[in-house]
Amino acid sequence: MSENHTRSTPPLSVRVVAGTTVVELRGEIDLLAAPALAARLDSLTAGTCPDLVLDLRSVSFIDCTGLGVLCRARNRVLDRRGRLRLVSHNACFLRVLRITGLAGVFEVNPGLPTPLEANVVTVPAG
Repeated sequence: MSENHTRSTPPLSVRVVAGTTVVELRGEIDLLAAPALAARLDSLTAGTCPDLVLDLRSVSFIDCTGLGVLCRARNRVLDRRGRLRLVSHNACFLRVLRITGLAGVFEVNPGLPTPLEANVVTVPAG
C-alpha cells in the first residue's frame, strides 16, 4: 500500500457497451477507497438485471475491505438477476481469490470480451 492516505476512491472510468457497464478501476482498493467505491457501484447496480464488468487489470493492491466491496457488488447484481464479471490476469489477485475461497464465487476473465472493446459510450462520473 502506498503512503498516499488522502485519497478517497481509486480512479475509475465507466463506459457502456451494448448494454454492459464496464468499470475500469486503477490503483488501490483498500479501506480508504472502499466507501466511495461501494457507493459508486451501488448506483451502477441499482437497476434491474445489471450487466457489470469490473476491469481490475490496473489495480495494484486490494485488501479485505476491497474484496468486501466486490462481494457486495456481486450480491446486489445477483439479487437483481444480473451478471457480474471481473477482468484480471494478475496472479497475486487470483491467488487472493483462491486463498479466501472466492475463486469459485466470481466469474473472472483475463481480458475484456471482444464485443466490449469496441463501440464505447462514456458515462459521466457521479
